[in-house]
Amino acid sequence: MPIYQFSAMDANGKERKGKREARSEEEVSSYLKEQGLFPTSIKLFTEKTNAAKKKGPNDKKEGFSLNMQIGASVIKKKQLTVVTRQLAILLDAGLPLIRSLRTLERQSRDVMVRTVLGKVAVSVEGGATFSESLAQHPKSFDKLYLNMVRAGEAAGKMEIILDRLASFMEKAARIMGKVKSALTYPCVVLGVALLITAGLMVFIVPKFEKIFADLLGEGTELPALTQVVIAISRWMQSNVLALFGIIIGIVIAFKLAVKTKQGRYAVDYAKYKMPLFGPIVSKTAISKFSRTLGTLMGSGVPVLSALQIVRDTAGNELVSNAVQQVHDAVKEGEPMAAPLAATKIFPEMVISMIEVGEETGKLAEMLNKIADTYDEEVDNAVGSLTSMIEPLMMVFLAVVVGGIVIALFSPMIKIMEKMN
Repeated sequence: MPIYQFSAMDANGKERKGKREARSEEEVSSYLKEQGLFPTSIKLFTEKTNAAKKKGPNDKKEGFSLNMQIGASVIKKKQLTVVTRQLAILLDAGLPLIRSLRTLERQSRDVMVRTVLGKVAVSVEGGATFSESLAQHPKSFDKLYLNMVRAGEAAGKMEIILDRLASFMEKAARIMGKVKSALTYPCVVLGVALLITAGLMVFIVPKFEKIFADLLGEGTELPALTQVVIAISRWMQSNVLALFGIIIGIVIAFKLAVKTKQGRYAVDYAKYKMPLFGPIVSKTAISKFSRTLGTLMGSGVPVLSALQIVRDTAGNELVSNAVQQVHDAVKEGEPMAAPLAATKIFPEMVISMIEVGEETGKLAEMLNKIADTYDEEVDNAVGSLTSMIEPLMMVFLAVVVGGIVIALFSPMIKIMEKMN
């Protein structure tokens, strides 16, 4: 049976430390409470942990290893959506928060979910609020999630807020899934086409070049298209390493660029201006902006805090900059519609609906309607793009591969004439 090392406070506020054999952290916590102690820390005791404590805080290596182990528990977005929905159902059924957390912890098959929920439950049992306990795991619960929970605590409607949050996450995941599926198909087809082309150029074309030289002679003039294909093939054969180096260099440069604000802005701007894909990117960004802001404001989060959260979670530098401008204007007492129009990112229809929402005092409902409208538009755009991409990809493959085939078989006419 594993050994757990614990720290606890007694009724007089004195700290008690010790070790105990138990099957889980929960068993140690229950034991301490039976003894009238308040657990503050429960950790699995190992020789490595003991050695790290003996070496002290100056030993960087062991401390780093321990921190990496603690920070490794992260709930994935898909699992978090399920957990949020289940927690909302349990709370709505009348179960207390701690019991609901423990129930989800026991029934979950995901190790990460069990670990994080267990730590959250221990923190809540220790007297911390639910939002404070979630804030200890920033990689699992982002700013949007935390502020929604804080709003639920302040309003006393946690089950409603969690249900709303789960619906928001489900809709966002559905839209992103559709966009990714629309982008995956052309990328896969394009990758296969490039691999086929590279294989033809490196392995097939040189063999045909040798056949042409043997049967037609070295000085025979080949068709222009054939000469171009052979020239490209020779260059690719003699510069294979350079070609791979260029590809790797482009990938590295792109990854370094997107780590800077200017690089991310340039990439997002290019996405907006891309033919075929640009409208989908734009509509998805508007849908996410409207859904996030509407959900936050409908849950009771103040407008300035909601705008800050939208800015940080937008995932698009153009939208983030626009939201920052709106935030600064609203902070000075201006309405939201005018600064949104000044950014020239949002369509007139969106601006008009937001303006009406501000005038009627139903901005959150109007934002959610905008999000629903643009979700449908994204669905339609993705369907249209998929039906349009298939023939375009077929034409592309026919032009590239067919061009190479024609270039290789054009000289065969001269070979047949020479043989006759």
